[in-house]
Amino acid sequence: MKPTATSNGSELKTVIDYFYQWEKTQPNKVFLRQPFGKKFKDFTWAETGEQVRRLAGYLVSLGLEPQSNIGLVSKNCAEWIIADLAIMMAGHVSVPFYPTLTSDQLNQVLTHSGCQVLFVGKLDNWQGMKKGVPAGVSCISFPTYNPDPEHIQWDDILAYSKPMTESPRPKQDDLFCIVYTSGTTGNPKGVMLTYKAMAKVMHVTQDMMLYHLPETRFFSYLPLCHIAERNVVAVTAVGTGGTVYFAESLDTFAANLAAAQPTHFFAVPRIWTKFQLGILAKMPQKKLDMLLKIPILSGIVKKKIRKGLGLNDAKFILTAAAPMPVSLITWFRRLGIKIQEAYGMTENMGAVCMAPADAPKDGTVGKLYPGVEVKIMPDTGEILTRAEWNMLGYYKEPQMTSETIDEEGWIHTGDVGEIDSEGYIKITGRVKEMYKTSKGEYVAPSQIEFGFADNKLIEQICVVGQSLPQPIALVVLSEIAQSVERDAVAQSLAATLSD
Repeated sequence: MKPTATSNGSELKTVIDYFYQWEKTQPNKVFLRQPFGKKFKDFTWAETGEQVRRLAGYLVSLGLEPQSNIGLVSKNCAEWIIADLAIMMAGHVSVPFYPTLTSDQLNQVLTHSGCQVLFVGKLDNWQGMKKGVPAGVSCISFPTYNPDPEHIQWDDILAYSKPMTESPRPKQDDLFCIVYTSGTTGNPKGVMLTYKAMAKVMHVTQDMMLYHLPETRFFSYLPLCHIAERNVVAVTAVGTGGTVYFAESLDTFAANLAAAQPTHFFAVPRIWTKFQLGILAKMPQKKLDMLLKIPILSGIVKKKIRKGLGLNDAKFILTAAAPMPVSLITWFRRLGIKIQEAYGMTENMGAVCMAPADAPKDGTVGKLYPGVEVKIMPDTGEILTRAEWNMLGYYKEPQMTSETIDEEGWIHTGDVGEIDSEGYIKITGRVKEMYKTSKGEYVAPSQIEFGFADNKLIEQICVVGQSLPQPIALVVLSEIAQSVERDAVAQSLAATLSD
């Protein structure tokens, strides 16, 4: 089927189209780098293609109905991306799951999705999870990560399966994947996303995602089953023909990141807070402020910090998935680390807006992407979004779908916010998080929590207060606070509270 045309008449390329392109034009370039200690196992585009084609050939040989759901549960690794591509090439739907699920949770999503095949990879507790696999589901074990001897083995498929020689192209309206949300408010919901939706997002964001760079490198450590990591790392790496480095473990995170020196780096606010506290543990704020005022030393210090983090080559630095305090963004900006904030949700491909690299507006989560419509509900302040890449709906959940997407195609995000005349969005809270105290006052907890962001003695804070006379804050102190006297900590918290 001929791909849908873009606004300028060119073809709209899907993820698998890009893969075919790089497999053919740069077969010997390294695509995936999997660390094992201080060594890497590299996969070139040609080697990746060989494995993808043999796995896809095996999946086709199973005789499943076209567009069958195939599960994938693993931490991030090279085989995760290879399996994902093989599912696409075989004409099926990739359904990835969080590697931290319990057996009951795994059973729920496997049963709901109806997966007949499950790829099982790098996991901490597969023996505890496996009893959740329904009878009749065929499991395929990744190699090297303690493969289950009861499973079909990856290496056996590579040895005996005939590779697909053709390069099938999906229909634009075919399902690309079903992304199960984390399920913080009940059972996870399966968000159905099409090839066209992903292709549209790739096309619209090419300039912002720096597709033009001659060399792109990515560092993958956040869950690939989440729409943000899938978009920013896996999909953009395939789109740009770049190289993906993986984190081996939490203990090797810093060394793995330093080895990658990514051009594109994505981290949630919690990671940025950790980075900041790590820097301040080695160089107190007063000393850092002093050094940054000295012209020559300032440049040396900034470069040393960036190199120490592994971000000296980073051209695209993104944060999303949770609110980011303005003070944290400006703190890193002083070090020459320009963090762009983005906003979206799984239901709209995570693609609503992003802070332009050359025109950020502090206090907002970015400027609308071309093709995105937003309106604010006058009574609640809820943000509604509409775009060509909206989800089709929730898998097998028509009632939940109708509660999220209205008859005019607007997604009701559940976020409360504002949009200015230039298309920048500000998030002020969540509809369901706002509550009334026993005194009848409405409280938006996130705005109070942001007020504590500048206090480096605080690592985490949660404001609660439903039906209480006034809100209370639950605080987790940072590592820096552990070396500060108790009275000084109390005085610091009191001072922040009174500001």
